[in-house]
Amino acid sequence: MTRTRAYRDGVLHKEGFPVTAVSDFLAEPGTAVWVDLCAPSEADLAELADELGLHRLAVEDAVQEHQRPKLDRYDGHAFLTAYAVRFGAPGDHPVTTELAVFITPRALVTVRKDDGFDIEAVTRRWDQAPDLAGAGVPFLLHGLLDYVVDGHFEAVQVLDDEVEALEDLVFDDRPDTAELQRRSFRLRKNLTALRRVVAPVPDVVASLMRPDLKLADGTTRPYFEDVHDHARQAAEHTEALRERLTTVRETQLNLQSDRLNLIMKKVTGWAAVIAVPTAVTGFYGQNVPYPGNGTTLGFWVSTVVMLVLSVGLYTLFKVKDWL
Repeated sequence: MTRTRAYRDGVLHKEGFPVTAVSDFLAEPGTAVWVDLCAPSEADLAELADELGLHRLAVEDAVQEHQRPKLDRYDGHAFLTAYAVRFGAPGDHPVTTELAVFITPRALVTVRKDDGFDIEAVTRRWDQAPDLAGAGVPFLLHGLLDYVVDGHFEAVQVLDDEVEALEDLVFDDRPDTAELQRRSFRLRKNLTALRRVVAPVPDVVASLMRPDLKLADGTTRPYFEDVHDHARQAAEHTEALRERLTTVRETQLNLQSDRLNLIMKKVTGWAAVIAVPTAVTGFYGQNVPYPGNGTTLGFWVSTVVMLVLSVGLYTLFKVKDWL
């Protein structure tokens, strides 16, 4: 599936034309062209590569999956790889969609590995900023990167909410240890997957703003700097979430240790209280004469001694916060 657009002098001139007409539009002064391909093969890209003079290695990278986010420079064009991220229902794993972009002085080519990338949202951003359309390819590239980075920021916010919920769960009176461990492990996996596609983006955007690429001029530089700032915030937030998750795990282990110590302290205290009646009954169970031996008075004396000593120990332990 292919989509095309041509902007002339900052105005959308035509869309939906065949790829073979790209060179005809590029022959017209003041024209910028956008071509979008969804899940193409290397043979599908060959025709467009001939039209735009794309490097063979860049074409190979565009059709191969699991490329890292990067910016490669070739003679006459640049090649960009990035990932869009989205979450489904809360608690799901992040869904990443790989995107390859060819950047030439007057043409932008996007290659989607599947239809998971919402290209309609990108075109709506372009349509909502007609005042920048006169910039040509930088205008198209900014709208695309702005949508991708906003998706990264939203994904980080989703995980931030999950980490906050996990932090609250740690301090429950009776926390579910198995649930805590399960959610911590899932969050760590999600953060690792998100970091893999988010962390390199600030460097990629910074490389796009280099003067020799002529993409960020006086008009578009503030917009690229805004995207770079958002990308940097998303990357830093991801690192902060990793540290918070580590802290949650350490806090959980410390709380478990404290609860275990408290339980052991209480068990020891009750054992001491119970030991007093045992000692008294053992003493009165001696086979030797003693005051009150064989009389009712002896029973009541031993009972009173057990109660007094047990209550005294219980009170002492309560005052010392051992029970």
